[in-house]
Amino acid sequence: MPNIKVFSGSSHPDFAAKVVDRLGIELGRVVTKKFSNLETCVEIGESVRGEDVYIVQSGCGEINDNLMELLIMINACKIASAARVTAVIPCFPYARQDKKDKSRAPVSAKLVANMLTVAGMDHIITMDLHASQIQGFFDLPVDNLYAEPAVLKWIKENIADWKTSIIVSPDAGGAKRVTSIADSLKVDFALIHKERKKANEVSDMVLVGNVTDRVAILVDDMADTCGTVVKAADKLKEAGATKVYAILTHGIFSGPAISRINGACFEAVVATNTIPQDEHMIQCDKIRCIDVAMIFAEALRRTHNGESVSYLFANVPY
Repeated sequence: MPNIKVFSGSSHPDFAAKVVDRLGIELGRVVTKKFSNLETCVEIGESVRGEDVYIVQSGCGEINDNLMELLIMINACKIASAARVTAVIPCFPYARQDKKDKSRAPVSAKLVANMLTVAGMDHIITMDLHASQIQGFFDLPVDNLYAEPAVLKWIKENIADWKTSIIVSPDAGGAKRVTSIADSLKVDFALIHKERKKANEVSDMVLVGNVTDRVAILVDDMADTCGTVVKAADKLKEAGATKVYAILTHGIFSGPAISRINGACFEAVVATNTIPQDEHMIQCDKIRCIDVAMIFAEALRRTHNGESVSYLFANVPY
């Protein structure tokens, strides 16, 4: 693939390595380091003049440092005369701060969008944005890929009685995602309505739908401290579900998440590798990982060659 360069930030080097491996090219040389006062320094180790540059950096780990590193890398490539700079951000940072839900609340997702634009980014490829309206925060092309085809594939291959299962959304916000998966599998769906007293804490839950004597599959776009999914799983068990699975696009698993999952009634908790899961899988044997690197690799290839990306919204590339 001529005229293409793929660089990796320090947030998820494994993911970038899988992407370039799939494309059959080498990762671009870049050195990222910190000065003693913790300022970020980036040195691009090869010419990018006139090239189509892709920078892979996920919103995980030390999010603020990684975001700053991405901005510096974009700017470094842009002022080194790269023809086009695309940010590949598997998990978009600050995506949950996408609206003014109370007085004086910041809309940080819009701020991140502005920062990326000002840094010189021309295009963004991401996956399962927390709210799809975030695409409207950019005046640039945004490719919001879906984990859904990979999730459907996993369900069919790993859950024996999926044909009689029920897909459950742990909150009203994920209803659209869940109905789409339920329609594709031709199964029923249910909904859990939750009321939050404050952020990261769920107080009350109401189940809408019948899960008695069925396998329940909870589907959500992200799980952070896992309070919601664990409470939802307990609710489903109370309501008579035989087994409970959780499938999440972005498994952040911060704070007490791992101990909560270990103590919960899940058969398996499945997350994609938009965020590194190796450490989590060692700490908890219930966590499984779906590899979505090939979806991103195919999106890069199609973008570079000027082909349509919409095939990936319904299909997993092999």
